[in-house]
Amino acid sequence: MNALLYALVVLIWGTTWIAISLQQQSGISVHVAVFWRFFISAFILFVFMALCRKLQKLALKDHLFCMLQACCIFGFNFVCFYYAVQYISSGLEAVIFSMAVIFNTLNAKIFFKQQISRCFYPATLLGGLGIIALFWHDLIGSSLNQHTLIGIALCVLGTYGFSLGNMISTRHQKQGLDIFSTNAYSMLYGSIIMAGIAGLKQDIFFPSMHFSAVSALVYLAIFGSVIGFSIYFYLVGRIGAAKAAYSTLLFPLVALLISTRWEGYQWHINAVVGVILILCGNAIFFIKWSNFRLPRIAHRRSAKR
Repeated sequence: MNALLYALVVLIWGTTWIAISLQQQSGISVHVAVFWRFFISAFILFVFMALCRKLQKLALKDHLFCMLQACCIFGFNFVCFYYAVQYISSGLEAVIFSMAVIFNTLNAKIFFKQQISRCFYPATLLGGLGIIALFWHDLIGSSLNQHTLIGIALCVLGTYGFSLGNMISTRHQKQGLDIFSTNAYSMLYGSIIMAGIAGLKQDIFFPSMHFSAVSALVYLAIFGSVIGFSIYFYLVGRIGAAKAAYSTLLFPLVALLISTRWEGYQWHINAVVGVILILCGNAIFFIKWSNFRLPRIAHRRSAKR
């Protein structure tokens, strides 16, 4: 079951990065784009929950946490990602996003007192070296240096916001709250916040967009948000935020392959080395967990005998 959920998350979220890029090419305002994405998602979830009569009533405190989750994972973090795609390719965005597994580990320690494994430290080192190697070709170019740094900073900030949203989802589920209900309210609050900012900026809410941009919006709203976040948060509830973030290991491979085809991403030797280092650094978590889990089970069986 977990393997199927992983595969769905990787496939869906590994392709959303190029959809974000296509949407931004239409010239739509970032805040308007995020507004429409989560307004449509919230509408679909509320209709679905109403038809099934399973919309859960939340206490005022829970609504406040949903508002906070909206800011972290259904609002400002995506503003960061949407702006970042103007400076770096969508595939590189996905690579940085794969570092969410590290942020989740740190935040789980801070908010839920979960013990940090010793494998966290070499994984962090490999991940940091991988990002330096991946962007080395751009960093040494004076014309792209500043833009690349801005793109990196925005992606890191957006990824950390995503991680904070994971922690709030963990809190929701520990309180026995329904995933679909909390997602619906959080997405609604996120869209309201984005609409308020767009209104203050006097952005156009109904810009003319090409078919590709409209298709990208529909894909992001239905698959990337409604289905993707529901499956992912279900994983968080089943195995924890740190382990659920392992699904981000394969995002870069899917996103970079698509970026190579559609955005003309150029592969250099340092980029290959960087991707390998980042994936290896993150994979340490999964490999370590798997290798140490099996002997313990075997030991218990032998003890019973």
